[in-house]
Amino acid sequence: MTPFTTILTHPGGAHKDELLACAVLLAVSPAPIVRREPTAADLDDPAVAVIDVGQRHEPALNNFDHHQLPADHPPTCSLTLVLQHLGLYADAREFCDWLEPAEWFDTRGPTRTAKWLGVERELLNKVHSPIDGTLLRRFAQTARLDAGDPLWEILRMTGEDILGYVRGLRARLDFIAARAELWTLPSGDKVLFMPRTEPLPEEPSAGLDRHVASLGPDAGVIALVYPDRRSTGHGLTRYRDHPRVDFNRVAAEPDVHFAHASGFVAKTTATDPARLRELVRLAVA
Repeated sequence: MTPFTTILTHPGGAHKDELLACAVLLAVSPAPIVRREPTAADLDDPAVAVIDVGQRHEPALNNFDHHQLPADHPPTCSLTLVLQHLGLYADAREFCDWLEPAEWFDTRGPTRTAKWLGVERELLNKVHSPIDGTLLRRFAQTARLDAGDPLWEILRMTGEDILGYVRGLRARLDFIAARAELWTLPSGDKVLFMPRTEPLPEEPSAGLDRHVASLGPDAGVIALVYPDRRSTGHGLTRYRDHPRVDFNRVAAEPDVHFAHASGFVAKTTATDPARLRELVRLAVA
């Protein structure tokens, strides 16, 4: 992507899609954000990223507007176009549960979005974040943001976190897919086991839930076994609160040093896979 001299978006009211699109582009190529109508020269200059305005979607020129798309086009906002250009859209749609609703809200409005979500229109107001409101209002009040301005720095950090999360989770899921084992219990239920690796990830259980979900609804996984980051043992967790798994059933085992009162998780000093499998089996009704 061509380094930017300017990230340009429309003046007036601000919306989440161009705010986040600008944030992601700041993380890729930090530049001043200018809020005004684009000129023909802006649209023809790839060093000027034009976001959510200009009636042109031309990734090679870094023009990312969606308003010229037909009304029946799948929900697509300026953030959609930027993520597609970066080659991150498929992963972002899979990992960022807020992205698809944001696309719907921007292109279909709150009433149709609420209907699509299967909720009452009033619920959207109840879950609205005052942080969103403040950032959008302050953004709408600006004509230009430069490095060092508090809002510019917040947007840059937001973009870095979005890209870091998407790229990091993809790397983590690829890591899990290459190493995880799927055990079958005598009952036919499945257990996902993540072996200990060095260096140990900061959060060894991160990504396991999404990996299991990627196996499909018929995978039959009811529990997860993974390295405990606080010891050389392992954590045992029931998958998505499966009703037949209760780790209180193994709380009295000599190598189990913790079992949550609600039974959803336990910690064991055991390291032998056969013993770990046996502990899960004992926890299943």
